[in-house]
Amino acid sequence: MKPSTAEWVDKAEGDFTTAQRELRARKKPNYDAACYHAQQSTEKYLKAWLQENGIIIPKTHDLVQLLSLCPENMGLHSLRDGFSKLSAYAVEFRYPGENADKISAKEAMKICCAAKAELRGLLKLGE
Repeated sequence: MKPSTAEWVDKAEGDFTTAQRELRARKKPNYDAACYHAQQSTEKYLKAWLQENGIIIPKTHDLVQLLSLCPENMGLHSLRDGFSKLSAYAVEFRYPGENADKISAKEAMKICCAAKAELRGLLKLGE
């Protein structure tokens, strides 16, 4: 694995850990942050795969746009709708007027976990 890919994976894991911690918090859970970090983890795992495969990584946070750079037969395209939700969550819940709830945060983590499992497999990393 390229060193730059490993850096993306490390960053993705950091966001994953933060999302899990916020979702599990008993006192004052920050569900907005859980959704945001679930999206960030997924984004960084996608960028790790792109980096490892020599694909130029655009400066975007849009998971669907990043997914469009991946081959159709890769197995991730079934997550397109989930990626669209995660991208929206990362923006919606960061500003006043909208707040994530536990249900949204759990959904964000479910999508993130599915993407993480697929991408770690594609990157030949263990669970």
